[in-house]
Amino acid sequence: MTDASRTPRGPRLPLPPLPLFLLDPILRRVARKVAAENPDLFDRLGEHRHSWFLIDPVNLPFMLYLRPDPDALDFRAVPKGATPPHAARIAGRFLRLLSLMEGDEDGDALFFSRDLTVTGDTEAIVCLRNALDDVERPVAETVADMFGPPGRIALRALREAAARERQQAEAQP
Repeated sequence: MTDASRTPRGPRLPLPPLPLFLLDPILRRVARKVAAENPDLFDRLGEHRHSWFLIDPVNLPFMLYLRPDPDALDFRAVPKGATPPHAARIAGRFLRLLSLMEGDEDGDALFFSRDLTVTGDTEAIVCLRNALDDVERPVAETVADMFGPPGRIALRALREAAARERQQAEAQP
């Protein structure tokens, strides 16, 4: 077995393609919940609330496609191979994107360290980041609470994994 077919915990198992259409109702419900709890979020986005954002967690088999328009709110998963039209794209490892969304990471530092890639309308990305920074309660907590105790446990595990990833990154020369 080659090194490329192993993970730190053993051999990699082939996974079937993720049926993304199963994620879409969950993502739309998440978007509606976050929008309902943070109606001022759209004002902070200004004209960019009509823009399409592509959020690319590079280590996941799909991307997230967001239109934060209160009149036409849309949030769905799209396959990696089919890049839809978008105003701006932000890409990075999933845990880094989660930490950024929660305010635990500095977006500028991630960008300059090349842990985050931003393409397209950077003003739109800055507006989205500022809008998320202004929400009273972290979006990840809102999402976790939607799934009750299992959601909160999963969020805690993701936060711990993100903290370990940050520590490892800081320890590297």
